[in-house]
Amino acid sequence: MAPEDAESEGAVTNPWLALESGADATERAGELRRAHERFLSAGAIDGPIDGPVRAVVADSWRRSARAVDPDALAPLELTDAGLEEYRSAHPLAKVLPLFRDLLGGIADDGRHLLAVCDAAGRLLWVEGHRGARARAERMNFVAGARWDESHAGTNAPGVALTVGHPVQIFAAEHFAVPVQPWTCAAAPVHDPHTGRLLGAVDVTGGDNLASPYSLALVQAAARAAEAHLASNHGATLPVAGPASAVTLTALGRDDAVLTEGPRRIRLGPRHSEIVVLLACHPGGLSSDQLSAELYGDRMLNPVTLRAELSRLRHRLGPLLDSRPYRLRVPVRADFQTLAEHLADANPDAALRAYRGPLLPGSDAPGVVWQRRLLDDGVRDLLVARRDPALLERWTRAPWGRDDIVAWQALLAALPAGSPARARAGRRVRDLDAEYGLPSR
Repeated sequence: MAPEDAESEGAVTNPWLALESGADATERAGELRRAHERFLSAGAIDGPIDGPVRAVVADSWRRSARAVDPDALAPLELTDAGLEEYRSAHPLAKVLPLFRDLLGGIADDGRHLLAVCDAAGRLLWVEGHRGARARAERMNFVAGARWDESHAGTNAPGVALTVGHPVQIFAAEHFAVPVQPWTCAAAPVHDPHTGRLLGAVDVTGGDNLASPYSLALVQAAARAAEAHLASNHGATLPVAGPASAVTLTALGRDDAVLTEGPRRIRLGPRHSEIVVLLACHPGGLSSDQLSAELYGDRMLNPVTLRAELSRLRHRLGPLLDSRPYRLRVPVRADFQTLAEHLADANPDAALRAYRGPLLPGSDAPGVVWQRRLLDDGVRDLLVARRDPALLERWTRAPWGRDDIVAWQALLAALPAGSPARARAGRRVRDLDAEYGLPSR
């Protein structure tokens, strides 16, 4: 658990601050360097609780050691057009001018940087004097790089995202050795309407950032951003975290609906096809794969698909990822629930879940394939179970009215003398004639 602020007689110790008032930065940096070396060699953190390694840092070191090479650099995940599309649609883009107003002076002094990351630790913006940015590039502190704890080790944005609290990380408190010449302070930013984590705002620079001033400044900037977002209701879904419940409704309708809490986004036909296909492929699809699923063998300009995805990203925000294209969070789709009932061979539950064909008006090859799998799966399960009541429900529905296989199964399942048997027999003969089959 994250440490709480502790108060003692005559003094207040803030565990989120890197240095106590009056502490010697050079001396503390040396102590931390030695403690870091001991941790890497022996896996132990020595000293009393109020020693050189704070509890919040020690906890982060332990987490980082399970995932990160201390000599490695943070990986670059977003570049060029993909980065630009993603960050322009991110909710924190709305408060970037505010961050620049509040923290730009620090970033412009030639020694410090202003950075903003998303909830996964991807740096969206890194701004400041050219010289400071050039130095930061050597440790991959650049837009598009992943700086959460599991990819970059202990650092202020990564720890702030993990523990949900503003924090400073000083010198060798950083787990990754290439980052240890730097000091940073970061504060998480939340969606004021849902409480969901959106990302963090950070200032990074030299040892002089290890003061109460920098921590208070990023905390104030984060609160100002949340206040600004609270007064400006957006039309896009907020960034979804691991516990978010995003549902997709696409059975029996051509305009799929994405829902997250009180937010509801109704998609057009093409965007419905894209979201359904991405929900069917949670691992993601490349541009070529998605194009094949949507358009088949039709020769289309690649710009067509990129334009559709760009428009969709403006609707969904960072819920949509690229390279590969995928949905960033698990989406609970009604057709996936239906598929689970089919896998469980539960015809009654499957029939209740089936509200019609998947995007019935779509001719996208990937959607057509999924639609046929579901329709055939329901029909085959009902035919195999031979329950007259379930078969009758299917054949009375618009999608089962012309299903000759289901009608034949219903006729065979009805007991002799049943009043419904005559009607079923007539319907079978009508369909035989319609399809040019021999009369029976």
